[in-house]
Amino acid sequence: MNARLNLPPHERLALAFRERVQRGELPASNHNLTLSAVGLTCADLVHIFESQLMSRHLDYAARRLSQEKRGFYSIGSAGHEGNAGVAHVYRSTDMAFLHYRSAAFLIERVRRKPGATPLWDMALSFVASADDPVSGGRHKVLGSHEMFVPPQTSTIASHLPKAVGTSFAVSLARMLKVDFSVVPHDSVVIASFGDASVNHSTAVGALNTAALTAHRGIPLPILLICEDNGIGISVPTPKGWVAGSYEGKQGLHYIAADGTEILDVIRAARQAEHLTRDRRTPVFLHLNMIRLMGHAGSDIESAYRPPGDIKIDEAHDPLLKTARTLIDEQAMTAQAILDLDLQIAERVQRVTDQACERPKLTSAKAIMRSIVPEPSSRNETLKLDGSFVPSSAIDARACETPQHMSRLISLTLMGILAADPRAVVFGEDVGRKGGVYGATARLQTQFGNRRVFDTPLDEQSILGLAIGLAHNGFIPLPEIQFLAYVHNAEDQIRGEAATLSFFSDGKAANPMVIRIAGLAYQRGFGGHFHNDNALGVFRDIPGIVLACPSRGDDAVRMLRCCYRLARERGRVVIFLEPIALYNMKDLITDGDGGMSFVYDEIEGDVRFGELGVEDSKPSRGYTKKNGRAPDLAIVSYANGAYLSRRAIKRLTADDGRFVRLIDLRWLKPLDIEAILAAIGTAQHILVVDECRRTGSMSEELITGFVENECQVPFERLCAQDSFIPLGTAAYEVLPSEADILSAARNLLAKPSGQRRWRMKET
Repeated sequence: MNARLNLPPHERLALAFRERVQRGELPASNHNLTLSAVGLTCADLVHIFESQLMSRHLDYAARRLSQEKRGFYSIGSAGHEGNAGVAHVYRSTDMAFLHYRSAAFLIERVRRKPGATPLWDMALSFVASADDPVSGGRHKVLGSHEMFVPPQTSTIASHLPKAVGTSFAVSLARMLKVDFSVVPHDSVVIASFGDASVNHSTAVGALNTAALTAHRGIPLPILLICEDNGIGISVPTPKGWVAGSYEGKQGLHYIAADGTEILDVIRAARQAEHLTRDRRTPVFLHLNMIRLMGHAGSDIESAYRPPGDIKIDEAHDPLLKTARTLIDEQAMTAQAILDLDLQIAERVQRVTDQACERPKLTSAKAIMRSIVPEPSSRNETLKLDGSFVPSSAIDARACETPQHMSRLISLTLMGILAADPRAVVFGEDVGRKGGVYGATARLQTQFGNRRVFDTPLDEQSILGLAIGLAHNGFIPLPEIQFLAYVHNAEDQIRGEAATLSFFSDGKAANPMVIRIAGLAYQRGFGGHFHNDNALGVFRDIPGIVLACPSRGDDAVRMLRCCYRLARERGRVVIFLEPIALYNMKDLITDGDGGMSFVYDEIEGDVRFGELGVEDSKPSRGYTKKNGRAPDLAIVSYANGAYLSRRAIKRLTADDGRFVRLIDLRWLKPLDIEAILAAIGTAQHILVVDECRRTGSMSEELITGFVENECQVPFERLCAQDSFIPLGTAAYEVLPSEADILSAARNLLAKPSGQRRWRMKET
């Protein structure tokens, strides 16, 4: 007995299971349910038990491979195998977002597919083989493209907003009677999570949004499974906390079951399915479970849990309870159970050993190929009209007269909504109000409250909704009201939307255009919420696109291009709209109309990555035909480009300088080679960056100049490392037109370098 205590947990559990089945020492039943009472046959129960055994032996094998330094064990499912019962009840077309202890659910579902090889597929994932059919060796994930299980890694609660969003997308597709829905219109969405996750703000927000949506009478077919094992890594969950928080919560139907008793799980799952599928309402399914072998492979459970508690849990192993039920129902004998256990153990060892020999990812190019998803056949079924022209019924007068940026964006959204039934616009106050700054004005009137609608005041839910809509075939255009608000939910972009193509080996994507009103220079606003000039949150997320126009015509053509990138290439696009330029009509003098444009005259798109290059026209000293090099190239974007245009007018008129403005437009990815080519033979370079000196675009630009051995004088003018104060004090920490003039003249006073630069080989 003492020797057994020294065994690794997986060996001790495996041995205890076999000995107890052989001796008939199985846990007593705490219910009076029968197979017929819950609608199961003996064959059904045997099938579920096989899935449970497969999940458990994969956990054992993962531990063994980790000890042998041949695998990468993360978090297992031991003790949670009861979730296979939920998978048995629900359809394989019910999209499921699974947390890391739901392997038995995945196995039970995948085994419905003819010719499925769940053990082999999961073994490849466990050892990070490039042959892994889900992630291509990028991570251990629970997922199946064919069986509607988007890949998930070690998520805590970040998948819940998109699960709620996908459920809404199923209902929206049903209400709109669309033909592009990924799942059937009567589908249910499933999301599993742990008891500790219930305390995460993301979970609280998602569950609240689900309840609020149902309270408003909107169909929301979602099953929210709390797999409650009573502990989060090492911190116990207070008894009664989960039930006390969600039993009786308005908008959610609460159902509880013993997650270690397979018949009780089936009973509860059938009740939940009736509510979610037939009544289209959210259900909180609370499964009380146990956790075996600790939190993860590196976790020594005995360091923080009393040995007696561990022993009690092991005595309530759900595999022992299913074995007892099989024997009681005469579905299998004890010897047949032992034979099946040994057979599956041998299969798992064989496939995991073989998986260790399969190739791994060996190059950065191979690893990163999935960050930018390729066009899929689903995304190419509709070729959009190049101009996205609004229908003639939509505000024809506005299309024919000069408009400022905000109105032009609204007209562009009208054109997109008119051209593509997949497009939906939503966010805080975008509906009847038309947005805080009018950028969604009149859209709801024209397209209805199913394609243009308001959301709860919760950025995580807004972005989760976008992800969910994309999962079901829509192309979402969510709005985040202010740039600083995105910080409340940035992981929905970083950890969920942007990673899907990476962890699915490019087989899946989250196409969307996230419109964000932001940047500084707003009059009458201060603080970091409404006048924010920080872009660092986006700059280090692989695969996303960050676009930022500085004038209305560019806003139109760039937004069209951004929508194409989402619609036709599956990209996650951030479209950053400078609030201070929304209603700007004039450029230099009152009434000059230099920032106003006629929508009907704005044709086509700005190509992805295309820079805006504008040369000044001084009145003396040269003509463009004589080949004179620009005295100065100013590289900027957004408000900086607007202020630079004004400063360039002075530099040309007063100083006779030939100045080239390079409007970046596309801030991520930043194409240094194209920027240097646009600068060309300019004698000096000034980077005007309205964002803070630390973490700004100018850091990447200046680094690119240095790395490419640029020899001409260059400098950068940035905002101070400060939050934006209120009133006129704001302009003390932001670049101004006068600052640009001063910096340009000081730079032009320096002798130009003799060399330009050479492009470094990559």
